[in-house]
Amino acid sequence: MNKYFDFEKPIEVIDDKIKVLESNNEDNNFDLIKKYNLEKKNLLKKIYSSLTSWQKVKISRHSNRPHTLDYVNNIFSNFVPLSGDKKFAEDKAIVGGLAKIDDLSVMIIGNEKGNSMEKRIEHNFGMAKPEGFRKAQRLLILAEKLKLPVVTLVDTAGAFPGKEAEERGQSESIASSIAQCLKVKTPIISIIIGEGGSGGAIALATADRILMLQNSIFSVISPEGCASILWRNTEAVQKAAKSLKLTAEDCLELNIIDGIVKEVPGGAHRYPKEQFVAVKKTIIENLEELIKLPVEKIVADRNEKFLNITLN
Repeated sequence: MNKYFDFEKPIEVIDDKIKVLESNNEDNNFDLIKKYNLEKKNLLKKIYSSLTSWQKVKISRHSNRPHTLDYVNNIFSNFVPLSGDKKFAEDKAIVGGLAKIDDLSVMIIGNEKGNSMEKRIEHNFGMAKPEGFRKAQRLLILAEKLKLPVVTLVDTAGAFPGKEAEERGQSESIASSIAQCLKVKTPIISIIIGEGGSGGAIALATADRILMLQNSIFSVISPEGCASILWRNTEAVQKAAKSLKLTAEDCLELNIIDGIVKEVPGGAHRYPKEQFVAVKKTIIENLEELIKLPVEKIVADRNEKFLNITLN
């Protein structure tokens, strides 16, 4: 993927100037580099303060955007991966396991897209099959037994649409995951870190607190799919993206999510370290609030929350 989006051309021009000055390695270039970096910072702030829905779709899919395992490796400690659904196979599109965040023990479940072509193929681009969702259910049940809160990290275009997945009960496995999320007796926090696509996302995003990174998306269908169905023209993606109300701001306004995790202007793909800090802080704050509540109230409030969403 190109390092720069089409709406970031002025940033590319400044970066090229900085590279030339840095390669010259002259002392009198320091002030000029500093000036260009300040100009770049202001430009990023301006560009990222007025992004369109389609531009946010592009950002949410950026190949350098941190994925689940990036957050696991930079936020959590003592991660113990757990594999398999005990019925069919291990699905690497969904990763999970036990871990600690500061002094809190948690169960982590998330979609993993992979950071290289080899890893993307290994993780099936984050698109889970039935065995992946059944693994998630198994980990939810285990978390309840161990009295551990659950943190889910959502980043998928959707569940895998292949023939073999349908033959093994894709729809049932998604529905069962949603049902398990609704009834499991432990707190659940879900953070949409990139794409939150269709049932594949909802299977992990049925939680007490649903949060979205500022430049992530959450939608029942991709803009491309929507455009091809409604307008029979995939070039109508920008119109579809706007109509779907898929941005974090849209979802918060519609009461689908509970909060937005800010991103540094320029996006999480440019500033992953800052994003790790922000996400960690958000997880800890929400966990500390939820674990103080009686588990019966947590489950009752969770069910009422999603009933209200469907009624609205």
